Amino acid sequence: MGSMVGAAVVRKEDPALLTGRGTYVDDIRLSGTVHMAYVRSYLAHARILSIDTAEAAAMPGVLGVWTHDDLPGLPPNRSVPGMERPCLATGKVHFVGECVAVVVATDRYLAADAAEAVLVEYEELPVMATVEAALAEGAAPILDGLPSNVALEQVLSATDAEEELAAAPHRLSIRLKNQRCAAVPMEPTVCLSDWQSSGLTMYATTQTPHHMRNEIAASFGLSQQEVRVIAPDVGGGFGAKASSYPEFLLTAELSKRLRRPVKYVETRSENMTSMVHGRAQWHEVEVGFDDDGTLLALRVRITQDCGGWPDATGIGLPTLTSFMAGGCYHIPVIAPSFRSVVTNTTPVGSYRGAGRPEASFMIERVVDQVAAELGLDPLDVRRRNFVQPGEMPFATQFEGIVYDEADFPACLDKLLEHVDYEALRTEQAGLRGDPDGPLLGIGFSTFVEMGGFGPTPLFEQFGYVGGWESANVRLNVDGSAVIKVGTSPHGQGHQTAFAQIVADELQIDFERITLIHGDTATVQEGIGTMGSRGVPVGGSAVMKAAIKVRTKALRIAAHMLEADENDVELVDGVFTVKGTAQSVTMGEVAVRAFKPHLLPEGFDLGLDETAFHEPTNLSYPSGAHCCVVEIDRGTGKVRIRRYVAVDDCGTVINPLMAKGQIHGGVAQGIAQALMEEVTYSGDGQPGAGTLVDYTLPSALDLPHYETDHVVTRTSFNPLGAKGLGESGATAAPQAVVNAVVDALSHLGVRDVEMPCTPQKVWRILAEKAS
Repeated sequence: MGSMVGAAVVRKEDPALLTGRGTYVDDIRLSGTVHMAYVRSYLAHARILSIDTAEAAAMPGVLGVWTHDDLPGLPPNRSVPGMERPCLATGKVHFVGECVAVVVATDRYLAADAAEAVLVEYEELPVMATVEAALAEGAAPILDGLPSNVALEQVLSATDAEEELAAAPHRLSIRLKNQRCAAVPMEPTVCLSDWQSSGLTMYATTQTPHHMRNEIAASFGLSQQEVRVIAPDVGGGFGAKASSYPEFLLTAELSKRLRRPVKYVETRSENMTSMVHGRAQWHEVEVGFDDDGTLLALRVRITQDCGGWPDATGIGLPTLTSFMAGGCYHIPVIAPSFRSVVTNTTPVGSYRGAGRPEASFMIERVVDQVAAELGLDPLDVRRRNFVQPGEMPFATQFEGIVYDEADFPACLDKLLEHVDYEALRTEQAGLRGDPDGPLLGIGFSTFVEMGGFGPTPLFEQFGYVGGWESANVRLNVDGSAVIKVGTSPHGQGHQTAFAQIVADELQIDFERITLIHGDTATVQEGIGTMGSRGVPVGGSAVMKAAIKVRTKALRIAAHMLEADENDVELVDGVFTVKGTAQSVTMGEVAVRAFKPHLLPEGFDLGLDETAFHEPTNLSYPSGAHCCVVEIDRGTGKVRIRRYVAVDDCGTVINPLMAKGQIHGGVAQGIAQALMEEVTYSGDGQPGAGTLVDYTLPSALDLPHYETDHVVTRTSFNPLGAKGLGESGATAAPQAVVNAVVDALSHLGVRDVEMPCTPQKVWRILAEKAS
């Protein structure tokens, strides 16, 4: 039996999902289910003067209409302590889309009609839809009780680096924008609550079912055993489904009151203004460097737009940006600070990469600008500043942030095996002299990010009970196996990857291994899926549990073979006494495990083991990407001609799935670089309230991806895996923007703000031509 780890097997999940046989929350039908709809604010900032529900309450099929005042004792949504967000607005609204009231009716269409009939009288208040407006002198605090609109401010360095910056031969000031993006998962937020005498069962679109169970139990004063949270198939999350939303608490409360299951299904237009947005960071950077491009000091001040209610997963995103501000470079002094600002917009939370893509974009744009300032090749500046493989593990200046084993130069070297850099530069020069041809740009991104989220002291800061992960592996008497994991996938392919790990450890057929996840009543404790922790943390727990099963199975086999355990080996699913023909199969051992009279005295029955993995460190995936673009001089449209990605995620469990993760992440990164942006008017009205207004990429907008891997195992988990889910989104934006700027650099262009839309690029070309 060859090793399954490293094999490119097709995902077990795909047949059901591709044929419409998956089970999502809205597919679940409980007898007597009624439907909830929101009344949402159409103003960004206003005092609520009155809410008239009489007409709505009298409409056919309506079972009730509730405002905040009708639900005394309802706990607030999970929020930042001291900034608790009520599930329904009380007193005033803070952004367009905030929930003001709810209607429950016998079907969702009647509920939606009734919600339209609720009359809300508002007194408009000054709107602060940008951080500039929120920070302006005299701006009133949006959140009552705060002295200003700065919700959190931190300095993460003992120095401001001014001395080092002042002493540097060269110094640059750069302002960078990482624009606001919408997560846009295929499935919006959906939940179904059923509160019965025995407790509450909730089906929900969440990345963290156990965490949600714990919070809901605490909110309603229930024991954890009285709350069951089930996350079935979840249609994408991208971090946004790690946040908590008022509908989770509201459907539970209303199910308790109505004694019927209550379902809420978010519409796409609601999703665009209600689900947390991502990114929304501004960086004011100063960098000091010498004549050959050696980086000497970096100071970055981060301004994070938090939206109308600081989200518990979003307010601290600049902390992660600060930790990774140095990228894969040896910078002697790094001085980050940040402020998180409340504005009259949709709250901001985690979005694929969560703080690390922002850092990677910042430092990679800085490196390119340093190269441009000195007239050097951007690759030379990168090579000159890389942390070298012999310095790994590399302790950064931030306590606990220690890069694991990596080889940054090797990733770049591998990338250049696929890219004829000199030929591209020659072609670029030729096209610049051809007024009828496109402009060619070559952009690079050499990056490192943090994955394998886990060490409990770090994770506790984000409200989680721990950073470990759990797994249970059970070998059945027919030789098949069942895995139960505390992670909860939403596209990552855990059913396949974890089966590959168990197949190797137990030497059983991959097809006879199944996975159970996402149900707090059937799965032991778990933390969830985010921060590229599925394989590094969850997979390590699976491996440990499988090893415990194998160890016990070997003891039984040795007893059956009347041999010493040290003389028995497992090969191709058969236990054999070394040097003899004596053998028993894993299946025979599984049967024997349930025959107490044939086992050693005091031996526990069954082959059923649980293991936990607590990582001692984060993991740090890295890589080198190259993007080649063509810009149409007449329209400003950017076409990606070629995209090459070399990634180092340590041990690759499944190359096919690894490629898919890179494809998906790069697609999101390209989209951020070229087209995606959530905008607001001055009065806080969203400019991207539907997918008519918010540009998502189609297949025609994306290139054929070329991928390759460098494998540097991490020593910080037993699999040697670093995680890969967020690497593409972390690497791609700056590769694309660096290419766009490179294409325009001969015109004196140093920066193009994301997204690099045709109109924006065309305006730059027109301005330079005039």
